[in-house]
Amino acid sequence: MFLIALSPILWLAVALCVLHMQPHKACLLALLLSAVVGIGLYDMTTIHAFQAFLEGVALACWPILLVIIAAIFTYNLSEYTKGMEGIKKMLTSVSNDRRVLILLIGWGFGGFMEGMAGFGTAIAIPASMLVGIGVNPILAASVCLVANSVPTAYGSIGIPLVTLGNVTGTDATTLATYTCLQLAPLTILCPFIMTLVAGGSLKALKGMTIICLGAALGFLIPELAVAVSMGPELAVVAGSIGSMAAIVACAKLFPVNDPAYAMPAHEDEEPLTAGDAIKAWLPFILIFVFLLATSKLIPAIHDPLNLIKSSVLIYDGEGGAPYTFTWVATPGVLIFLAAFIGGSKQGASFGEMLNVLKTTIVNLRFTIVTIISVIATAKVMGYAGMTHEIAEAAVAATGTAYPCIAAFIGSIGTFITGSATSSCVLFGKLQTEAAQAIGATPAAQAWIAAANATGACAGKMISIQSIAIAVAAIQVQGADGKLLSFAAKVYAPFIIIMGLIVYFGQSVVG
Repeated sequence: MFLIALSPILWLAVALCVLHMQPHKACLLALLLSAVVGIGLYDMTTIHAFQAFLEGVALACWPILLVIIAAIFTYNLSEYTKGMEGIKKMLTSVSNDRRVLILLIGWGFGGFMEGMAGFGTAIAIPASMLVGIGVNPILAASVCLVANSVPTAYGSIGIPLVTLGNVTGTDATTLATYTCLQLAPLTILCPFIMTLVAGGSLKALKGMTIICLGAALGFLIPELAVAVSMGPELAVVAGSIGSMAAIVACAKLFPVNDPAYAMPAHEDEEPLTAGDAIKAWLPFILIFVFLLATSKLIPAIHDPLNLIKSSVLIYDGEGGAPYTFTWVATPGVLIFLAAFIGGSKQGASFGEMLNVLKTTIVNLRFTIVTIISVIATAKVMGYAGMTHEIAEAAVAATGTAYPCIAAFIGSIGTFITGSATSSCVLFGKLQTEAAQAIGATPAAQAWIAAANATGACAGKMISIQSIAIAVAAIQVQGADGKLLSFAAKVYAPFIIIMGLIVYFGQSVVG
C-alpha cells in the first residue's frame, strides 16, 4: 500500500526525469492517477474526490496563481518600459570587480527577483545580466544557481510558505521564522561560496571577507526581522534590499582592486538621474510599500473561504460597515495595482499594459495548468488517506530520526517539480503527519513542517527546471550536465547540514 499511495509521486519522478514529459501533462496524469487510486483502493467516493479537486483549484487560483501572474507581469512590464535597463545600469556601476558584481547581481538582485517574481526569473535575469557585462556564461549560471537556493522558500511574495501554511494548518509567520532560522547558516555561507566559485580558489576570498560577510548579514538580519514580525511575504525582499545596500556600502568603504578579477572595460554611459532611478524602481517600491502598509491593517487573507468571510466580519470597531478595502488589500491585487501605477509613470498606456498582461498569462498557461494539477493532486491524496500512508511508512523506516530526512523529502519535491510551492503542496501534510506520529510537540511539528520549505531551497539548485532556465539564460547548448554536476556538489553538503539543523533544532523549539 505504501508504493500504491506513493504512485502519483513516483509517476511524476519517472515522467519528468526519465521520460522528460512536459510538466503540465505529467501533473494532469498524476491528478488522474491519484483520483483512480483514491476511489479504487482507498474507499474515496467520487463526490469526495471531486470536492478535493475543487478545493485544490480554489487554493491554486487564490492566492497562488494570482500572486505569480501579478509578480511576473510586474517584471515583464518593467522590461517593456525599459525600467529594467535602468536597474541594470545602476547595479553594474558599483564596482569593476567580478566578485563584487556577482554578489550584487547574483545574490542581492537575484534574491530581490525571487522575492518579487520567482519561477526562474531569479536565475534567468541575473545570469543574463552577468553574461552581458562579460562574466563567463557557465560561471554566471553556476553562481546564480547557488544564489537562488536560500531565497526560494519566500519566492513570489512568500507563496511557498503561505501555501505550506494552508496545507498544514500552521501559522505562516511561524513557518517563515523557523525557515529563516534553519537556513541561517547557509545564508551566511552562500556569498562566500559564490566568491570561491567566482575566483576558482580560496585566493578569491582575499579582500572580499568583509563584503561577503556584509552581503550575508545584510540579507539575514532584515529577512529574519520581517519574517518574525510580518510573515513570509516581504522577508526575502527586505533581505535582498538590505544585502544590496550592504554590498554597495562595503564596496565603497573597502574597495577591492585586484586586476585578476577586473571586468572588461565598457564604453562610458551617462549615469541615471535620481528621478530616472526612482522611476525605474517605482513598481517594486510600490509593491513593498503597499504590502508593508496593509500587513497589519487586516488579517492575512490566504484562503478563498476566509476571504469571503472577511468581507463581512471585519468592522471599523464602532459597529459601522465592513472595511471596503478588504478585497483589495491582498498580495496579488496590490502587486497588480503597483504594476499598473508604476507602468503608467514609466510611460506605458493602459492598452499596452493590458497587452503585456495578456502575453504574460499566455506564456504562463502551462505553468497555470501544472500548479492547479499538482495542488489538486495533493488535496486528493490527502483526503483519500494516501499522504497519511506515506507518512506512516516514513516514520516506520526512520523512527524518531525522521526529522533528519524531512528537508531531504522537501528537496525531492522541488527536484521533481522545479517549484518550492509544489513541493510544499505535495509533502507539507506528510511532514506534519510524520511529526505527529513520532510524538513531536506542536512547536516541533511546525519546525518539521518548515523543514519542507528549507529542503525545497536545496532542491531548487538541482531541479531540472532550474538547470534548463540557466542554460536558456546563458545560451550555451549542452551545458546542462556540467551545471547539474556542479549544483549536485553544493546540494549534497547543504542537505546534510539542513538535516542536522532540523534534527537538533526540534528539541530547542519544542
